[in-house]
Amino acid sequence: MTLSDELGAVVRAYLADRPDATWQAFARDVGAAGLLVPERYGGAGCGPAEAAAVAEELGRALSPHPFLQSAVLAVGALMADGDEDARARLLPELASGAATATVVLPGDGDLALADDRLSGSAPYALDGEIVLVYTGGHLVEAEPTRRTAYPTMDETRPLVSLTFDRAPVRRLGPGTSWARVRDLGIAALAAEQTGGAARCLEMATEYARSRRQFDRPIGSFQAIKHKLADVLLLVESARSAARAAAEAADTEAEVFAAVAGSYCAEAYLTAAGENIQVHGGIGVTWEHPAHRYLKRATSDAQLLCPPRTHRARLAAHVFGEA
Repeated sequence: MTLSDELGAVVRAYLADRPDATWQAFARDVGAAGLLVPERYGGAGCGPAEAAAVAEELGRALSPHPFLQSAVLAVGALMADGDEDARARLLPELASGAATATVVLPGDGDLALADDRLSGSAPYALDGEIVLVYTGGHLVEAEPTRRTAYPTMDETRPLVSLTFDRAPVRRLGPGTSWARVRDLGIAALAAEQTGGAARCLEMATEYARSRRQFDRPIGSFQAIKHKLADVLLLVESARSAARAAAEAADTEAEVFAAVAGSYCAEAYLTAAGENIQVHGGIGVTWEHPAHRYLKRATSDAQLLCPPRTHRARLAAHVFGEA
């Protein structure tokens, strides 16, 4: 068993035993908040493969923990582009779970930096207490003038609108590595999507075994068998794509992230939809969790670029298209 497998098992057991644990408790008990933080800043010093293992279990449980934006994107941004002062000040807080952070990537908003003042807005951002922004060729920290929380379809993934009205910034370092940070986030998100899709398959399979019609389990009907077999293929392929993205070398990260971002998003959408189909009417009731997975799959498919954008990036790399 690899470290990633062991870590995934620990996280799964913890989330099952303490589904309502706070982010601070999760960070303290499991150490997930500081997974990518080097040991000298109070973290575990692990890599993207271990982060993907945690993300897969969080996606499986529909956890609202801010792992993606804080433990992956923010830590990744500070390690890639933050100077030593920024790392020493912020990483210990993030690693302990005492604070959360989010990252605004280029293209996530209409922002302008002038005279160390940030103006504009990021209309759809993952929520975090500390806001790191890539703008004007720099990575900066800024306090939003206004935060507006959205009543989202997917309540497990809070989104906010961030407005900056000549907000003072603290420059943390150059903003040259934002694409690598984005790809790190895409790999973690793909792992989350894989975990959610796998849980949808589990729910559908369990129901097909227990639900009986015409004195037979519905899982014995060929149409249901075909659905479950197709979803199994999607889940295993998505897991392979997500793991390849997490383990890719820097020179290959963009390609593997584009593949995982495209494939895993659509695999999750299909698995969530088929889960509802297998369950029938009960699958669309408020009391059953199946609809929550469909909502998360739908919102995740728009996060960090929709599948068509990932395919466009992949086409540009493979075929040399502009």
